[in-house]
Amino acid sequence: MIKSNFRDWTSDRIDEVFGTKQLDTHSALGEWMNTQSDILDWENQAIAQIQAPLIKGVIGWNEAELENKFISPMFVLAGVYGDEFGYFLERDLAATLDGYELSGRVDGMIATGVRNPKKPFFCLNEYKRFTDPDGEPQGQALISMLVAQELNELSDHVLYGCYVIGSNWYFMVLQERKYAISSSFSADGEDIYDIFRILKGLKFIVQRQIDRHRKH
Repeated sequence: MIKSNFRDWTSDRIDEVFGTKQLDTHSALGEWMNTQSDILDWENQAIAQIQAPLIKGVIGWNEAELENKFISPMFVLAGVYGDEFGYFLERDLAATLDGYELSGRVDGMIATGVRNPKKPFFCLNEYKRFTDPDGEPQGQALISMLVAQELNELSDHVLYGCYVIGSNWYFMVLQERKYAISSSFSADGEDIYDIFRILKGLKFIVQRQIDRHRKH
């Protein structure tokens, strides 16, 4: 058994070791990106307040500042939580997959549970630079999603994820060993409203996944 941290993985290595394959499109990703949700006037005002510091300061923010000043407020504003699940920060994930003991700390996750995460359905990784000394953002998001998939024990269900690089957001889905990634959404412009709409849709997608999971 080989012990390995999430930081050790790139997308290329994941594809080679675990046989994953990136698709150009995926129906679940398309459905998620096309989620329709009204943005209320008070939400528009809150989005503008959250966005203003990002525009001015993101180039100099560290990861903790990016998370606390922008990412978490967006998730809270979008209401991505429920009676059965919540949004958790800086939590550890670990699982054994194809002879590897994989472990690492996920910047954010949506999982069943209120006080502590149980079954993860969404994983988030964020970085302040396009090149990071501690690993590849896309690869670390993907490996955490594979571990979450293993913990759920239902590889045919879709796992959801996201990684954020500065003001740019990328959304991901994983089903079995195939995954797809959205084009980038820039939070320092009009794309912020698409990001918010997508996050609002995530709440209903996760609840639907939990309901499906319960039936198995």
